[in-house]
Amino acid sequence: MKSEAKLEKITSKFGNPFLETDFPKSLSIKEILDGFEENKEVSVAGRLISKREHGKSGFAHISDYSGKLQFYAQLNKLGELYELFKELDIGDIIGVKGVLFKTRTDESTISVSEIKLLSKAMRPLPEKWHGLKDVEVRYRQRYLDLIANPEVREVFIKRSKIISLTREFFNKLNFIEVETPMLHHIAGGAAGKPFSTHHNATDSDVYLRIAPELYLKRLLVGGLEKIYEINRSFRNEGVSTRHNPEFTMLEAYSAYDNYEYMMNICENLFSYLAGNICSSLVIEYQGQKIDFTPPWQRISFAELFSKEFGIDCSDSQEIMLKKIGKKMKLTKSLSRSQILNITEELIEKNYPKDKPAFIIDYFTWTSPLAKRNKDNPHIVDRFELFVGGLEVANAYSELNDPIEQRLRFKKQLEVEEELPKKIDKEFLLSLEYAMPPAAGLGIGMDRLTMVLLNQSSIRDVILFPLLKPLTDVGEHKC
Repeated sequence: MKSEAKLEKITSKFGNPFLETDFPKSLSIKEILDGFEENKEVSVAGRLISKREHGKSGFAHISDYSGKLQFYAQLNKLGELYELFKELDIGDIIGVKGVLFKTRTDESTISVSEIKLLSKAMRPLPEKWHGLKDVEVRYRQRYLDLIANPEVREVFIKRSKIISLTREFFNKLNFIEVETPMLHHIAGGAAGKPFSTHHNATDSDVYLRIAPELYLKRLLVGGLEKIYEINRSFRNEGVSTRHNPEFTMLEAYSAYDNYEYMMNICENLFSYLAGNICSSLVIEYQGQKIDFTPPWQRISFAELFSKEFGIDCSDSQEIMLKKIGKKMKLTKSLSRSQILNITEELIEKNYPKDKPAFIIDYFTWTSPLAKRNKDNPHIVDRFELFVGGLEVANAYSELNDPIEQRLRFKKQLEVEEELPKKIDKEFLLSLEYAMPPAAGLGIGMDRLTMVLLNQSSIRDVILFPLLKPLTDVGEHKC
Protein backbone atom coordinates (compact mmCIF):
# COMPACT_ATOMS: atom_id res chain seq x y z
CA MET A 1 0.00 0.00 0.00
CA LYS A 2 1.29 3.45 -0.86
CA SER A 3 2.48 5.48 2.10
CA GLU A 4 -0.06 8.31 1.83
CA ALA A 5 -2.96 5.86 1.62
CA LYS A 6 -1.59 3.97 4.62
CA LEU A 7 -1.18 7.23 6.56
CA GLU A 8 -4.79 8.15 5.77
CA LYS A 9 -5.98 4.74 6.98
CA ILE A 10 -4.02 5.01 10.23
CA THR A 11 -5.14 8.60 10.79
CA SER A 12 -8.81 7.74 10.34
CA LYS A 13 -8.68 5.15 13.12
CA PHE A 14 -5.84 6.15 15.45
CA GLY A 15 -5.34 9.88 14.82
CA ASN A 16 -2.75 11.82 12.85
CA PRO A 17 0.72 10.78 14.08
CA PHE A 18 2.18 14.11 12.96
CA LEU A 19 0.05 15.88 15.58
CA GLU A 20 1.65 13.92 18.44
CA THR A 21 3.85 16.19 20.54
CA ASP A 22 5.51 13.95 23.09
CA PHE A 23 5.92 10.47 24.51
CA PRO A 24 7.55 10.37 27.95
CA LYS A 25 10.44 7.89 28.02
CA SER A 26 11.25 6.31 31.35
CA LEU A 27 14.84 5.43 30.41
CA SER A 28 17.10 5.04 27.39
CA ILE A 29 17.26 1.55 25.90
CA LYS A 30 20.81 1.06 27.17
CA GLU A 31 19.73 2.03 30.68
CA ILE A 32 16.83 -0.43 30.49
CA LEU A 33 19.13 -3.25 29.35
CA ASP A 34 21.85 -2.44 31.88
CA GLY A 35 19.37 -2.31 34.76
CA PHE A 36 17.04 -5.08 33.60
CA GLU A 37 14.41 -6.18 36.13
CA GLU A 38 11.76 -8.80 35.41
CA ASN A 39 8.24 -7.29 35.33
CA LYS A 40 9.56 -3.73 35.54
CA GLU A 41 7.27 -1.26 33.75
CA VAL A 42 9.06 0.85 31.12
CA SER A 43 8.26 3.21 28.28
CA VAL A 44 10.57 3.78 25.30
CA ALA A 45 10.42 5.65 22.03
CA GLY A 46 12.45 5.33 18.87
CA ARG A 47 12.56 3.90 15.36
CA LEU A 48 11.04 0.57 14.34
CA ILE A 49 13.89 -1.42 12.76
CA SER A 50 12.43 -4.92 12.44
CA LYS A 51 9.03 -6.63 12.65
CA ARG A 52 7.76 -10.15 12.25
CA GLU A 53 4.13 -11.19 12.76
CA HIS A 54 2.77 -14.58 13.83
CA GLY A 55 -1.00 -14.34 13.45
CA LYS A 56 -2.28 -12.81 16.68
CA SER A 57 1.13 -11.80 17.99
CA GLY A 58 4.40 -10.42 16.74
CA PHE A 59 7.95 -9.47 17.70
CA ALA A 60 9.72 -6.27 16.70
CA HIS A 61 12.77 -4.19 17.57
CA ILE A 62 12.84 -0.51 18.47
CA SER A 63 16.05 1.52 18.54
CA ASP A 64 17.12 4.83 20.05
CA TYR A 65 20.52 6.55 20.15
CA SER A 66 21.78 4.12 22.81
CA GLY A 67 20.82 0.72 21.40
CA LYS A 68 17.96 -1.55 20.36
CA LEU A 69 15.35 -3.52 22.32
CA GLN A 70 12.87 -6.21 21.37
CA PHE A 71 9.18 -5.89 22.13
CA TYR A 72 6.31 -8.37 21.95
CA ALA A 73 2.84 -7.39 20.76
CA GLN A 74 -0.26 -9.54 21.38
CA LEU A 75 -3.83 -9.10 20.14
CA ASN A 76 -5.34 -10.16 23.48
CA LYS A 77 -3.28 -7.53 25.31
CA LEU A 78 -3.40 -4.61 22.84
CA GLY A 79 -6.93 -5.03 21.53
CA GLU A 80 -7.56 -2.74 18.55
CA LEU A 81 -4.05 -1.30 18.93
CA TYR A 82 -2.78 -4.59 17.51
CA GLU A 83 -4.17 -3.45 14.18
CA LEU A 84 -1.93 -0.39 14.46
CA PHE A 85 1.05 -2.69 15.12
CA LYS A 86 0.24 -4.62 11.94
CA GLU A 87 0.16 -1.37 9.89
CA LEU A 88 3.57 -0.18 11.08
CA ASP A 89 6.44 -0.01 8.60
CA ILE A 90 10.18 -0.30 9.15
CA GLY A 91 11.42 3.23 9.75
CA ASP A 92 8.35 4.51 11.63
CA ILE A 93 8.93 6.40 14.88
CA ILE A 94 6.91 4.79 17.68
CA GLY A 95 6.47 4.71 21.43
CA VAL A 96 5.72 1.61 23.47
CA LYS A 97 4.89 0.91 27.11
CA GLY A 98 4.89 -2.41 28.91
CA VAL A 99 6.70 -4.73 31.31
CA LEU A 100 10.05 -6.46 30.89
CA PHE A 101 10.56 -10.19 30.57
CA LYS A 102 13.09 -12.64 29.11
CA THR A 103 12.28 -14.84 26.13
CA ARG A 104 13.22 -18.52 25.91
CA THR A 105 16.41 -17.38 24.12
CA ASP A 106 17.16 -15.07 27.07
CA GLU A 107 16.55 -11.85 25.11
CA SER A 108 15.34 -8.85 27.10
CA THR A 109 11.90 -7.93 25.78
CA ILE A 110 8.99 -5.59 26.53
CA SER A 111 5.52 -7.13 26.62
CA VAL A 112 3.67 -4.07 25.36
CA SER A 113 0.37 -2.82 26.73
CA GLU A 114 0.37 0.42 24.74
CA ILE A 115 1.76 1.39 21.35
CA LYS A 116 1.64 4.76 19.62
CA LEU A 117 2.74 5.94 16.19
CA LEU A 118 4.64 9.21 16.64
CA SER A 119 5.85 9.88 13.08
CA LYS A 120 5.20 8.02 9.84
CA ALA A 121 8.10 7.18 7.50
CA MET A 122 6.84 8.29 4.08
CA ARG A 123 9.81 6.74 2.30
CA PRO A 124 11.11 3.22 2.88
CA LEU A 125 14.64 2.85 4.16
CA PRO A 126 17.09 1.99 1.35
CA GLU A 127 17.32 -1.64 0.32
CA LYS A 128 19.87 -3.40 2.53
CA TRP A 129 19.77 -0.32 4.78
CA HIS A 130 21.30 -2.23 7.68
CA GLY A 131 25.04 -1.83 7.15
CA LEU A 132 24.60 0.86 4.49
CA LYS A 133 27.94 1.16 2.62
CA ASP A 134 27.31 3.54 -0.30
CA VAL A 135 29.69 6.40 0.48
CA GLU A 136 27.74 9.02 -1.47
CA VAL A 137 24.51 8.14 0.35
CA ARG A 138 26.28 7.92 3.73
CA TYR A 139 27.71 11.44 3.51
CA ARG A 140 24.87 13.16 1.70
CA GLN A 141 22.09 11.54 3.71
CA ARG A 142 23.91 11.25 7.02
CA TYR A 143 20.62 10.57 8.81
CA LEU A 144 20.38 7.24 6.92
CA ASP A 145 23.99 6.49 7.81
CA LEU A 146 23.23 7.08 11.50
CA ILE A 147 20.14 4.86 11.32
CA ALA A 148 21.89 2.04 9.48
CA ASN A 149 25.32 2.00 11.12
CA PRO A 150 25.44 2.12 14.94
CA GLU A 151 29.24 2.34 14.80
CA VAL A 152 28.94 5.64 12.90
CA ARG A 153 26.61 6.99 15.57
CA GLU A 154 29.20 5.97 18.17
CA VAL A 155 31.92 7.94 16.32
CA PHE A 156 29.92 11.14 16.63
CA ILE A 157 28.97 10.50 20.24
CA LYS A 158 32.68 10.06 20.99
CA ARG A 159 33.53 13.17 18.97
CA SER A 160 31.20 15.15 21.23
CA LYS A 161 32.95 13.65 24.25
CA ILE A 162 36.37 14.67 22.84
CA ILE A 163 35.18 18.29 22.59
CA SER A 164 33.71 18.17 26.12
CA LEU A 165 36.88 16.66 27.60
CA THR A 166 39.00 19.29 25.82
CA ARG A 167 36.93 22.03 27.42
CA GLU A 168 37.26 20.30 30.79
CA PHE A 169 41.04 20.07 30.39
CA PHE A 170 41.53 23.77 29.67
CA ASN A 171 38.99 24.90 32.27
CA LYS A 172 40.90 22.99 34.96
CA LEU A 173 44.02 24.96 33.98
CA ASN A 174 42.08 28.22 34.52
CA PHE A 175 41.77 29.07 30.85
CA ILE A 176 38.57 30.88 29.99
CA GLU A 177 36.57 30.16 26.87
CA VAL A 178 35.89 33.13 24.61
CA GLU A 179 34.15 33.84 21.30
CA THR A 180 35.55 35.99 18.52
CA PRO A 181 34.05 37.13 15.18
CA MET A 182 33.57 34.78 12.25
CA LEU A 183 33.24 37.68 9.79
CA HIS A 184 36.53 39.50 9.26
CA HIS A 185 37.28 42.63 7.25
CA ILE A 186 40.77 41.23 6.61
CA ALA A 187 41.52 37.52 6.30
CA GLY A 188 44.51 36.79 8.51
CA GLY A 189 46.00 34.63 11.23
CA ALA A 190 46.89 31.77 8.88
CA ALA A 191 47.69 30.90 5.30
CA GLY A 192 44.74 29.96 3.11
CA LYS A 193 42.31 31.30 0.55
CA PRO A 194 39.25 32.83 2.26
CA PHE A 195 35.56 32.77 1.39
CA SER A 196 34.40 36.30 0.65
CA THR A 197 31.00 37.95 0.89
CA HIS A 198 29.51 41.43 1.18
CA HIS A 199 27.88 43.12 4.17
CA ASN A 200 25.10 45.35 2.89
CA ALA A 201 24.60 47.56 5.95
CA THR A 202 28.21 48.78 5.99
CA ASP A 203 28.68 48.32 2.23
CA SER A 204 31.91 46.44 2.88
CA ASP A 205 33.50 43.19 1.74
CA VAL A 206 34.06 40.67 4.51
CA TYR A 207 35.59 37.20 4.79
CA LEU A 208 34.72 34.07 6.70
CA ARG A 209 37.58 33.66 9.13
CA ILE A 210 40.47 31.42 8.22
CA ALA A 211 41.65 31.56 11.86
CA PRO A 212 40.68 33.45 15.06
CA GLU A 213 44.30 34.19 16.00
CA LEU A 214 44.51 37.95 15.52
CA TYR A 215 41.38 38.61 17.58
CA LEU A 216 42.50 36.29 20.37
CA LYS A 217 45.82 38.11 20.64
CA ARG A 218 43.95 41.39 21.10
CA LEU A 219 42.42 39.79 24.20
CA LEU A 220 45.95 39.14 25.51
CA VAL A 221 46.61 42.86 25.08
CA GLY A 222 43.42 43.48 27.04
CA GLY A 223 44.67 41.46 30.01
CA LEU A 224 42.97 38.08 29.52
CA GLU A 225 46.00 35.90 30.22
CA LYS A 226 44.70 32.36 29.56
CA ILE A 227 42.08 31.98 26.83
CA TYR A 228 40.83 29.41 24.35
CA GLU A 229 38.22 29.16 21.61
CA ILE A 230 36.81 26.05 19.98
CA ASN A 231 35.90 27.62 16.70
CA ARG A 232 34.63 27.05 13.18
CA SER A 233 37.03 28.28 10.53
CA PHE A 234 36.80 28.28 6.74
CA ARG A 235 39.27 27.99 3.87
CA ASN A 236 38.23 28.11 0.23
CA GLU A 237 40.38 25.17 -0.77
CA GLY A 238 40.08 21.61 -2.04
CA VAL A 239 38.37 18.66 -0.43
CA SER A 240 40.30 15.50 0.44
CA THR A 241 40.54 12.81 3.10
CA ARG A 242 42.44 15.39 5.23
CA HIS A 243 40.72 18.65 4.28
CA ASN A 244 37.22 20.08 4.50
CA PRO A 245 36.59 23.77 3.69
CA GLU A 246 34.70 24.18 6.99
CA PHE A 247 36.48 22.73 10.01
CA THR A 248 36.73 22.84 13.80
CA MET A 249 39.85 24.19 15.44
CA LEU A 250 40.93 24.88 18.98
CA GLU A 251 43.15 27.89 19.61
CA ALA A 252 44.59 28.56 23.06
CA TYR A 253 46.87 31.34 24.33
CA SER A 254 48.79 31.68 27.58
CA ALA A 255 50.52 34.91 28.54
CA TYR A 256 54.05 34.74 29.99
CA ASP A 257 54.64 31.24 28.56
CA ASN A 258 56.52 30.01 25.48
CA TYR A 259 56.06 27.34 22.83
CA GLU A 260 57.65 24.66 25.02
CA TYR A 261 54.78 25.20 27.47
CA MET A 262 52.42 24.34 24.61
CA MET A 263 54.41 21.15 23.96
CA ASN A 264 53.57 20.10 27.53
CA ILE A 265 49.93 21.09 26.95
CA CYS A 266 49.78 18.86 23.85
CA GLU A 267 51.40 15.89 25.57
CA ASN A 268 49.08 16.18 28.56
CA LEU A 269 45.89 16.94 26.59
CA PHE A 270 46.34 14.18 24.01
CA SER A 271 47.27 11.65 26.70
CA TYR A 272 44.22 12.70 28.71
CA LEU A 273 41.94 12.27 25.68
CA ALA A 274 43.46 8.92 24.66
CA GLY A 275 43.09 7.58 28.19
CA ASN A 276 39.45 8.63 28.42
CA ILE A 277 38.31 7.85 24.86
CA CYS A 278 40.47 4.82 24.04
CA SER A 279 41.20 3.58 27.60
CA SER A 280 44.89 3.38 26.70
CA LEU A 281 47.82 5.62 25.79
CA VAL A 282 48.67 3.20 22.98
CA ILE A 283 46.10 3.38 20.20
CA GLU A 284 45.79 2.05 16.67
CA TYR A 285 45.46 4.38 13.71
CA GLN A 286 45.15 2.86 10.23
CA GLY A 287 47.14 -0.24 11.15
CA GLN A 288 49.85 1.72 13.01
CA LYS A 289 50.29 1.62 16.79
CA ILE A 290 50.80 5.10 18.25
CA ASP A 291 52.08 5.56 21.80
CA PHE A 292 50.99 8.85 23.40
CA THR A 293 53.15 8.34 26.49
CA PRO A 294 55.28 11.50 26.99
CA PRO A 295 57.89 12.64 26.15
CA TRP A 296 57.45 12.74 22.36
CA GLN A 297 59.97 13.01 19.51
CA ARG A 298 61.44 16.37 18.51
CA ILE A 299 62.61 16.73 14.90
CA SER A 300 64.38 19.77 13.42
CA PHE A 301 62.73 21.17 10.29
CA ALA A 302 65.95 23.08 9.46
CA GLU A 303 68.01 19.86 9.64
CA LEU A 304 65.50 17.95 7.50
CA PHE A 305 65.72 20.55 4.72
CA SER A 306 69.48 20.90 5.08
CA LYS A 307 70.00 17.16 4.52
CA GLU A 308 67.48 16.90 1.69
CA PHE A 309 68.14 20.12 -0.24
CA GLY A 310 71.51 21.46 0.95
CA ILE A 311 69.82 24.48 2.56
CA ASP A 312 71.45 26.57 5.27
CA CYS A 313 69.04 28.36 7.59
CA SER A 314 70.91 31.62 6.89
CA ASP A 315 70.04 31.38 3.17
CA SER A 316 67.48 33.88 1.95
CA GLN A 317 63.95 32.74 1.22
CA GLU A 318 64.58 33.12 -2.52
CA ILE A 319 67.72 30.97 -2.42
CA MET A 320 65.98 28.29 -0.35
CA LEU A 321 63.06 28.09 -2.77
CA LYS A 322 65.43 27.85 -5.74
CA LYS A 323 67.35 24.96 -4.14
CA ILE A 324 64.14 23.09 -3.33
CA GLY A 325 62.67 23.78 -6.76
CA LYS A 326 65.85 22.69 -8.54
CA LYS A 327 66.04 19.33 -6.80
CA MET A 328 62.32 18.72 -7.25
CA LYS A 329 62.43 20.02 -10.85
CA LEU A 330 59.68 22.57 -10.26
CA THR A 331 59.08 25.46 -12.62
CA LYS A 332 56.95 27.55 -10.25
CA SER A 333 57.67 29.02 -6.83
CA LEU A 334 56.63 26.88 -3.88
CA SER A 335 53.63 27.83 -1.76
CA ARG A 336 53.63 27.32 2.00
CA SER A 337 51.11 24.47 1.64
CA GLN A 338 53.50 22.70 -0.77
CA ILE A 339 56.32 23.10 1.74
CA LEU A 340 54.06 21.48 4.35
CA ASN A 341 53.48 18.55 1.99
CA ILE A 342 57.24 18.18 1.48
CA THR A 343 57.72 18.22 5.25
CA GLU A 344 55.12 15.45 5.70
CA GLU A 345 56.88 13.33 3.06
CA LEU A 346 60.31 13.83 4.66
CA ILE A 347 59.01 12.90 8.10
CA GLU A 348 57.28 9.82 6.73
CA LYS A 349 60.49 8.79 4.94
CA ASN A 350 62.92 9.39 7.80
CA TYR A 351 61.10 8.84 11.09
CA PRO A 352 58.90 6.15 12.68
CA LYS A 353 55.25 7.09 13.21
CA ASP A 354 54.77 5.07 16.39
CA LYS A 355 54.96 8.22 18.54
CA PRO A 356 53.78 11.79 17.95
CA ALA A 357 56.51 14.12 16.71
CA PHE A 358 57.10 17.83 17.31
CA ILE A 359 58.70 19.46 14.26
CA ILE A 360 60.73 22.44 15.48
CA ASP A 361 63.26 24.98 14.08
CA TYR A 362 61.11 26.41 11.29
CA PHE A 363 62.63 29.08 9.07
CA THR A 364 61.56 32.58 10.06
CA TRP A 365 60.06 33.38 6.64
CA THR A 366 57.66 30.41 6.91
CA SER A 367 56.18 31.75 10.16
CA PRO A 368 55.10 35.41 9.96
CA LEU A 369 53.42 35.42 13.40
CA ALA A 370 56.08 33.56 15.42
CA LYS A 371 58.88 35.01 17.57
CA ARG A 372 62.50 34.66 16.40
CA ASN A 373 64.76 32.34 18.35
CA LYS A 374 67.05 34.32 20.67
CA ASP A 375 70.16 32.43 19.58
CA ASN A 376 69.39 32.09 15.86
CA PRO A 377 67.36 34.81 14.14
CA HIS A 378 66.89 32.63 11.04
CA ILE A 379 64.54 30.22 12.86
CA VAL A 380 61.51 30.77 15.08
CA ASP A 381 60.28 29.26 18.32
CA ARG A 382 57.57 27.15 16.75
CA PHE A 383 56.44 23.57 16.40
CA GLU A 384 54.02 21.60 14.31
CA LEU A 385 52.76 18.35 15.79
CA PHE A 386 52.44 15.28 13.57
CA VAL A 387 50.51 12.22 14.71
CA GLY A 388 50.24 9.16 12.49
CA GLY A 389 51.48 11.18 9.49
CA LEU A 390 48.87 13.92 10.02
CA GLU A 391 49.69 17.51 10.97
CA VAL A 392 47.37 17.96 13.97
CA ALA A 393 48.65 21.03 15.84
CA ASN A 394 50.68 24.20 15.34
CA ALA A 395 52.14 26.43 18.07
CA TYR A 396 54.68 29.14 18.68
CA SER A 397 56.00 31.78 20.97
CA GLU A 398 53.97 34.71 19.69
CA LEU A 399 55.60 37.65 17.95
CA ASN A 400 54.63 40.74 19.98
CA ASP A 401 56.93 43.35 18.40
CA PRO A 402 54.65 45.64 16.34
CA ILE A 403 57.55 46.96 14.22
CA GLU A 404 58.78 43.52 13.20
CA GLN A 405 55.21 42.27 12.76
CA ARG A 406 54.52 45.03 10.24
CA LEU A 407 57.66 44.09 8.27
CA ARG A 408 56.72 40.40 8.34
CA PHE A 409 53.21 41.15 7.08
CA LYS A 410 54.61 43.17 4.19
CA LYS A 411 57.03 40.38 3.28
CA GLN A 412 54.20 37.83 3.51
CA LEU A 413 52.07 39.78 1.05
CA GLU A 414 54.91 39.78 -1.49
CA VAL A 415 54.97 35.98 -1.67
CA GLU A 416 51.52 34.84 -0.50
CA GLU A 417 49.22 34.31 -3.47
CA GLU A 418 46.04 33.26 -1.67
CA LEU A 419 45.58 36.01 0.93
CA PRO A 420 44.06 39.40 -0.01
CA LYS A 421 46.75 42.07 -0.34
CA LYS A 422 45.88 43.85 2.91
CA ILE A 423 47.59 44.31 6.26
CA ASP A 424 45.50 44.15 9.45
CA LYS A 425 46.25 47.62 10.77
CA GLU A 426 43.86 47.22 13.70
CA PHE A 427 45.82 44.22 14.92
CA LEU A 428 49.09 46.14 14.58
CA LEU A 429 47.50 49.00 16.51
CA SER A 430 46.68 46.63 19.38
CA LEU A 431 50.31 45.42 19.52
CA GLU A 432 51.45 49.02 19.93
CA TYR A 433 49.70 49.02 23.32
CA ALA A 434 51.98 46.10 24.35
CA MET A 435 51.07 42.45 24.21
CA PRO A 436 52.76 40.32 26.87
CA PRO A 437 55.05 37.50 25.78
CA ALA A 438 52.78 34.54 25.15
CA ALA A 439 52.46 31.07 23.70
CA GLY A 440 49.73 30.17 21.21
CA LEU A 441 48.44 26.78 20.12
CA GLY A 442 46.10 25.65 17.33
CA ILE A 443 44.73 22.09 17.14
CA GLY A 444 42.72 20.67 14.24
CA MET A 445 39.94 18.95 16.17
CA ASP A 446 38.67 17.03 13.14
CA ARG A 447 42.08 15.48 12.49
CA LEU A 448 42.62 14.75 16.17
CA THR A 449 39.26 12.96 16.20
CA MET A 450 40.30 10.99 13.10
CA VAL A 451 43.36 9.69 14.94
CA LEU A 452 41.68 8.91 18.27
CA LEU A 453 38.76 7.12 16.60
CA ASN A 454 40.84 5.42 13.86
CA GLN A 455 39.01 6.99 10.92
CA SER A 456 40.73 7.18 7.53
CA SER A 457 38.86 10.26 6.19
CA ILE A 458 37.96 13.61 7.69
CA ARG A 459 34.49 13.12 6.17
CA ASP A 460 33.94 10.28 8.62
CA VAL A 461 34.23 12.60 11.63
CA ILE A 462 32.23 15.56 10.22
CA LEU A 463 28.49 15.05 10.31
CA PHE A 464 27.82 16.95 7.10
CA PRO A 465 31.00 17.32 5.00
CA LEU A 466 30.84 19.64 2.01
CA LEU A 467 29.68 17.85 -1.15
CA LYS A 468 28.78 18.95 -4.63
CA PRO A 469 25.11 20.02 -4.72
CA LEU A 470 22.53 17.65 -6.13
CA THR A 471 20.75 19.00 -9.18
CA ASP A 472 17.55 17.15 -8.30
CA VAL A 473 16.67 15.61 -4.96
CA GLY A 474 13.41 14.23 -6.29
CA GLU A 475 9.92 14.62 -4.92
CA HIS A 476 8.11 11.94 -2.98
CA LYS A 477 5.50 10.43 -5.22
CA CYS A 478 2.97 8.13 -3.62
